[in-house]
Amino acid sequence: MTSYETLLTSLDGGVYTITLNRPDSYNAANEQLTTDLQHALAYARDTDDVRCVVLTGAGKAFCSGQDLKDAPKSGDKRDLRDSLNRRYNPIIRLMRQMPKPIIAGINGVAAGAGLSLALAADVRVMSASAKLVEAFIGIALIPDSGATWFYPRMMGYAKAFEFATLNAPISAEQALEMGMVNSVAHPKAFASALQSLASQYAQGPTQSYGFVKMLLQKGLTHSLDDMLELEAEYQQKAGDSADYREGVQAFLEKRRPNFTGR
Repeated sequence: MTSYETLLTSLDGGVYTITLNRPDSYNAANEQLTTDLQHALAYARDTDDVRCVVLTGAGKAFCSGQDLKDAPKSGDKRDLRDSLNRRYNPIIRLMRQMPKPIIAGINGVAAGAGLSLALAADVRVMSASAKLVEAFIGIALIPDSGATWFYPRMMGYAKAFEFATLNAPISAEQALEMGMVNSVAHPKAFASALQSLASQYAQGPTQSYGFVKMLLQKGLTHSLDDMLELEAEYQQKAGDSADYREGVQAFLEKRRPNFTGR
């Protein structure tokens, strides 16, 4: 595997863990981090041995968003459109299009584009001590990196507008109540809870997970008739897999299936 300047990566038991590793800046996203992250996600997508991805942060934060120290000096105009189209948007697309489950391990604050990274994952495990922070409006910017797509779908319009404009942090308990995260763990139990869930996904029918991920996203915008057609198409594809045959055989033999992700 490639070593990175701003990331730590490991592959163990089908779980590919990507750790944002700029703890002194609360894992703020500079140019190098977004470049490294695009590469690591592409590796995860293209490597058969990777069956689940965990994205988390080193130190006290998950990701504090764009590194403002990496921006042009005062007086120089920054090309924000270029920054999004070249750096952040490709990451969000990689995450949403990857045919494998991605778990965000929110170990600490997730702010701005860092929050968008967490929301782009399929499942979120959050430390009870962590917070979600909108951050953009504090410097007179708008939510980006997919935030305006994620917020209303997870919170509803009214809460999304309030969060995006008033910038009040969301606690782990609130995030769980609002459906923004799937589970909350005590800080001392966070790592084990994250690993346990990742291992469960890595041992599952990876191809079927990918089909489910794609279909659920299409279900947000497509008609019922469209989805019935797509379900029939992809159910056949799932039924042609080795994992389906193994699943049926395991059921008949009353044992746990040994899925290979194919």
